[in-house]
Amino acid sequence: MSKKIEKTEEIRSNKKLKLFLHLAFWAYMFLSPLTFMRGQGVTLAQYLMSCMTPLLMMVVFYANYQWLTPRFFVAGRHRFFMLINLLLVVSLGVALHYWMILYVQLYHHPSTPQPQTEGIYELFFILRDIVNLGIFAAVGTAIALAWQWQHNERIWREGEAARTEAELKTLRNQINPHFLLNTLNNIYALTAFDAPKAQEAIQELSKLLRHVLYDYEQPTIPLKDEVEFLQNYVSLMRIRLPQSVQVDCQFSIANNQQPVAPMIFISLVENAFKHGVSPTEPSFIHISLESDSQTIVCDIQNSNHPKAANDHSGHGIGLHQVQRRLELAYPGRYKWTQSVSADQKVYTSRITIFNKTSE
Repeated sequence: MSKKIEKTEEIRSNKKLKLFLHLAFWAYMFLSPLTFMRGQGVTLAQYLMSCMTPLLMMVVFYANYQWLTPRFFVAGRHRFFMLINLLLVVSLGVALHYWMILYVQLYHHPSTPQPQTEGIYELFFILRDIVNLGIFAAVGTAIALAWQWQHNERIWREGEAARTEAELKTLRNQINPHFLLNTLNNIYALTAFDAPKAQEAIQELSKLLRHVLYDYEQPTIPLKDEVEFLQNYVSLMRIRLPQSVQVDCQFSIANNQQPVAPMIFISLVENAFKHGVSPTEPSFIHISLESDSQTIVCDIQNSNHPKAANDHSGHGIGLHQVQRRLELAYPGRYKWTQSVSADQKVYTSRITIFNKTSE
């Protein structure tokens, strides 16, 4: 709601600025004849006669600014646009020239030398007036095109933001069933051999669902809530693990209220429990989440026990979603590295989110 209010205020402010600039410019143009009138003063009739030049300039300007440019030039009808402008500028230029001759004849002192109105002089003055009007036509067109470009740019940015938000929402909605399916599978496995642990797992799951239902719809949440979610998930996963599996979590948060995209790290943690635990070999999972004023760093190391070639569960959906969510939520502000040790026994995944765009 606040974004809509800010957008409305921005549009209103831009309209006020444009109105002020137009009024200031034309006030100067219509008052400028007074700066050239000296001697015995000027009558109202003389002033109104002298205002014909800025008046026709205004007509040409707004004809292009409000009508010709949006209706013909922007629509691609350039020849028709040029033809109408040519007729408009030439006809008004000729009319302005003879109007100024009438003005000189009516209001100049008899002793004042009369301007040449025939031959090459007359043609020169007509061309001068046409060029002046043509300049205002070009300025009106240029300003109209500039505003149109700015308007289109704003619409494009809003469209891109809407598409990004829609895609992020779609990805978030995809993570929910993916995450819940994995968790329910783990609880189902517990019910077969340890009912008390299964009950405990259901309690832990309820804590996770509370986070998913109430916090996950927000574009960002406080980092402390994301840490609490990860802690609850690790507690849930510990229930079904044998004590021989070493699970170590370290959280060092400088600012609990630092915003972060919700559930941005959960797929990495899920991946660690899926591929880092073996029923027959030594296994470990080390999870570290640190933040300061500049970065948020999630570092996960686990023993590497790849799935069998015929095991297609998951298909890496979660990691693909993480990649896309990072691109949409933190464009140019994240770094994700993944590596396997030389002996193929340790897998490392590290996400760094920068508060500012990284160079």
